Amino acid sequence: MRNLPTNPDRIAEDISDLAAITEPDHPYTRRAFTPMFLAGRSYLERRFEKAGLKVRIDAAGNLIGHRPGKNPGLGTILLGSHSDTVPDGGRYDGIAGVSAALEVARALADQGVHLDHDLEIVDFLAEEVSIFGVSCVGSRGMVGLVPPDWLARTAEHLTLAQGIEDVGGHPEVSETRADIKAFLELHIEQGPVLEDQKLDIGVVTAIAGITRIEIVVDGRADHAGTTPMGSRRDALTAAARLVLAIEQLASQFAEGPAHFAATVGEFRIEPNAANVVPSRAVMLIDARAENRADMERFCEAVDALALEVADETDCSVAKPRRISDNQPTPCDPDLLAILDAACETTGARHRRMASGAGHDTAWMARATKAAMIFIPCLGGRSHAPEESAKTEDIALGAAVLLEAVKTLDKQLQESN
Repeated sequence: MRNLPTNPDRIAEDISDLAAITEPDHPYTRRAFTPMFLAGRSYLERRFEKAGLKVRIDAAGNLIGHRPGKNPGLGTILLGSHSDTVPDGGRYDGIAGVSAALEVARALADQGVHLDHDLEIVDFLAEEVSIFGVSCVGSRGMVGLVPPDWLARTAEHLTLAQGIEDVGGHPEVSETRADIKAFLELHIEQGPVLEDQKLDIGVVTAIAGITRIEIVVDGRADHAGTTPMGSRRDALTAAARLVLAIEQLASQFAEGPAHFAATVGEFRIEPNAANVVPSRAVMLIDARAENRADMERFCEAVDALALEVADETDCSVAKPRRISDNQPTPCDPDLLAILDAACETTGARHRRMASGAGHDTAWMARATKAAMIFIPCLGGRSHAPEESAKTEDIALGAAVLLEAVKTLDKQLQESN
C-alpha cells in the first residue's frame, strides 16, 4: 500500500453498502428506473451529504453533489460515473467511479483544499441499457442529446419521460450545461490488459466507435434426409463461412496499433428444425474501432466477403446493412497529459489505451473536455457477479483523479 491521500476504507464502505442494495437472489442487480435503483440513490445521497456536498437531481435525472469553489464564475470540474447495473452484474462497474469521485471531494476536505472552480460529483442516470432499451440517458441529457422520440419509449407501463420524472428529473426541460469546463471518469477496465501487464492505471485515449452490421443469407428449405448433399442451398453453411471469415478479418485488423474488435453476437436460422435444410440465416456483427478509417475498411471488406460467399455457394447474400453506426470519441489531449503527469506524481504505473466499451465520457466529450482512466479488474471479468477490483487500486485511481483536479483547477484558469 502506498501512502495515499485518499482513504481506501471509505471507498470499501461505499462499494460494500451499495452491493447490499440488490435484487434478492440476483446479485448484483440494481437497474435504473427500479425501486432498488432508487434505494441505491438514497444511499448515495446520504454519502454525498456526509461529505459536505449540496445534493440535487438535475433535469436529466442525474444525482449531483456540489462543492462550491472560491471563484464559481470560473465554471465546474465534473467527476463521476454511474450506479446502475446490468442484470446479475458486478459491484464495481460504474460504482467504483462514483466512489472514487466522491473520495476526491472527501480528500480535498481532509486536506483543507478549496478549489477556485466548483467541483461536482455525478451519478449519471441509466448508463447501462435500461428497461427502455436505451443507455447513457443521464449523460446524453446533460449535454442535450437525448433524441426527443426516446421520451415516449415504453416499458413496464411507464414511458421514459415518466421514468425520469420518478427519479426526480424534469424531462421536458433542456438543461444543457455550459459551465462544465472538464469531465473525468474512473472505471474498471473490463478487460485483462492492466492486470496482465501489472499496471495500475490505463489512461484512456479514445472510446471506440461501435458499428452493428446485419447480414441476411437466403438459401432454400429442403428435406434434410432426402436432399442430396450436392444439391442443397444451405443458408447456415454459407453463413458459417461468413462467421469464420469475419473472425479472421477482425483478427487481422486487431494486429494494428489501434484498438479493433468484431463479434458475430446474434445469430438465428429459419425454419430452425432438425429435419429441414436451413432456408435463411440472419447475423449481427458488433464491430468496435478506435480509428474510424479502420472501421470503414472493415465494412468494405465485409461487403466483399458477402459477395465472395454468395459466389462460392448457391445462396443469396444481401448487401450487409449497418443497423447502427457511432463514431469513435477521442479523449481530450490536454487532459490526457494531465492524467499522465498525475500518474507520475502518485507513482502509478500506467499506459495509454483505448476503451472498447461505451461510457458516459463519450457523451460528455460532445460538450466539454473529457477523459477517463481505467483501473485493473480481476481476470478482466465484468457484467457478472464475479466482477472484482481491489480497493487499493480504486484508491490509487482516486489519488490520480485528485492530483489531476488540482492541476486542472490551475491550468483551466491559465487557458482562459
